[in-house]
Amino acid sequence: MTFRQLVTAILLATTVSSGPAVARTMEQRRAALVATIRRQVRAETLKADDAQLSRALGALAAVPREEFVPPEYRRYAYESQMSLPIGYDQTISDPYVVALMTAAANLPDDANVLDVGTGSGYQAAVLAKIARRVTSIEIVEPLATSARERLARLGYGNVEVRAGDGYAGAPDRAPFDAIIVAAGSDKVPQALIDQLRVGGRIVMPVGATWASEQILVMTKTGPTTLDTCSLGWAMFVPLTGRGQRPPWARGMLNQDIRLCYGDAVVSPVFVRKLPQPEKVRSGRRKGIAE
Repeated sequence: MTFRQLVTAILLATTVSSGPAVARTMEQRRAALVATIRRQVRAETLKADDAQLSRALGALAAVPREEFVPPEYRRYAYESQMSLPIGYDQTISDPYVVALMTAAANLPDDANVLDVGTGSGYQAAVLAKIARRVTSIEIVEPLATSARERLARLGYGNVEVRAGDGYAGAPDRAPFDAIIVAAGSDKVPQALIDQLRVGGRIVMPVGATWASEQILVMTKTGPTTLDTCSLGWAMFVPLTGRGQRPPWARGMLNQDIRLCYGDAVVSPVFVRKLPQPEKVRSGRRKGIAE
């Protein structure tokens, strides 16, 4: 064997052996993430550690989150309570909140789900592990295009990504068993309420202002009625398009809304600016700042 052949053999052996090792490492990180989120939820209230949370965590454990995070941030992909920038002034929600919002949607078997605010496609991928069909809408066209390609490449054949204003929903795919909105507004778009089946749920950050948002869980109890509870205070990127808050919007946190579990399971974290790749830090965080 020549020296070149020897080097080639070593490189091939390294490549073959490192692939499964990397895969095992990512699987271990996902397993650790699931354990961390469950521990954090239990620290807030044991009531939230239910069968729906287990389903959501099972989905998180099966989705390679590093594929949905920009390369320069992938080392932080499995931080449980850290949202990360994905460009165009948008973020990928942290896994803790993705798990809680997915669980709160209370997806039935064979669910038909609408996901508003595709971003990089992570929430859609998690939903796709549970639901029969996911329709995901993203108003930033380049993000919609990249998310569509990413989800297709990763084999999520039951997700359809559309570029457009999620305010209008997707009436041709309605009625939906659940609708998850990953951007904040001062109200729930009527079109989304109309497209939700009776008994279904909308999970969405709602508040008069960005600083007064709560993640609301709204169950449709009749053609025009909703039963509403809150997961807690949380700040998301704002809904744009027709659902954008007016610049003069004012208001305080609505504390009259009952808490879904009797205690808040999310609350915001205040940061001066989005983290830089080389300076991102993780601390003890109770909720999210989107």
